Amino acid sequence: MKSDEEAAFHRLVAIAQRDTGQSRRVADFLLAWWNAGECGGFDLTNLWGLDASITEDMVIVFGYVARTHSYPDALGYNKQFQSIVR
Repeated sequence: MKSDEEAAFHRLVAIAQRDTGQSRRVADFLLAWWNAGECGGFDLTNLWGLDASITEDMVIVFGYVARTHSYPDALGYNKQFQSIVR
């Protein structure tokens, strides 16, 4: 993971672990990567309720996901995603 991708990912994880409307949307985005079948998908209109800086981080992480062709737990991020599910 490139440094800008890692920074964006960690910012999104931190947001997803909070208890706000934006954090729920970010969690949905991340969990759609991890396990969309069990955790639900991500409605693109949820982007409308997010700050621009958050959506920019999502774009960066989306590019990373597209490039790696791997689930986050296979990349060593299982702990972060387990904390989001909790």
